[in-house]
Amino acid sequence: MPTPDARITKEDLESRFQSLQDDLQGRASDKKQSIMAAAALLGGVVVLVAYMLGRRGGRKRRSVVEIRR
Repeated sequence: MPTPDARITKEDLESRFQSLQDDLQGRASDKKQSIMAAAALLGGVVVLVAYMLGRRGGRKRRSVVEIRR
C-alpha cells in the first residue's frame, strides 16, 4: 500500500486491476455449472409445457368421423 506522499504508478494500477479481474473470473467460473444446470432444467420444462399444451389443443380440435354403410 503506498504512503500518502507516494504517487500511484502504472504498475500499481495494473496489479490492482489484474487481481480484481482474476477474482471476478474465479467467481464466474464457480457459478457457471449451476447456471448451465438451471438453463437445462428450464429448457426441459418449456419443452414439456409446449408438448402438453399441444396435446390439449389437438384433443379439442379433433373431429369425430362416422362412417355409415
